Amino acid sequence: MAKVLIVTGDAAEDLEVMYPYQRLLEDGHEVRIAAPAVKRLQFVVHDFVDGFDTYTEKPGRTWPSDVAFADVDPAEYDAVVIPGGRAPEYLRNNPDCQRIVRHFVEADKPIAHLCHGPLIVAAVGGLAGRRAAAYPALAADVAAAGGEFVDGEAVVDGTMVSGRAWPDHPAWMREFMTVLRAKS
Repeated sequence: MAKVLIVTGDAAEDLEVMYPYQRLLEDGHEVRIAAPAVKRLQFVVHDFVDGFDTYTEKPGRTWPSDVAFADVDPAEYDAVVIPGGRAPEYLRNNPDCQRIVRHFVEADKPIAHLCHGPLIVAAVGGLAGRRAAAYPALAADVAAAGGEFVDGEAVVDGTMVSGRAWPDHPAWMREFMTVLRAKS
């Protein structure tokens, strides 16, 4: 089975961390959550309200991280998952987070990203020349990073699997599990 790293932090979308975490464990993989520091993370829940121009945000569950970014040796991992929420907006600027994600891009290891997660992949040049889904408001960000935005629930480009947001979980994780099994 594979050893998978989830890269996240405070204000990550609750479902986008917990669903892949539990799904990977269910399939027998070893999963570790990496964050800027080892601490209890505060996740958030995003939802939609009729007539509201964007999503709402409420506190979600808390969950402990297993390892600080600075202590991660990405060579020890077979794949990485990058959930969305607001966390990627600040994590993309973290040099150790960039180091970790750059390793997966350059080594062509499986990468799953969702929602705002591609902001981190973009920060290390990992979207250039690739097709990727993201939260639709990030279409311009994907294009600015040299990628092609695809409005799809599970976009596979080589070893990278992306989706728009948590409603895409079944298709997104099904495709990622296929890529992960093929590379493990």
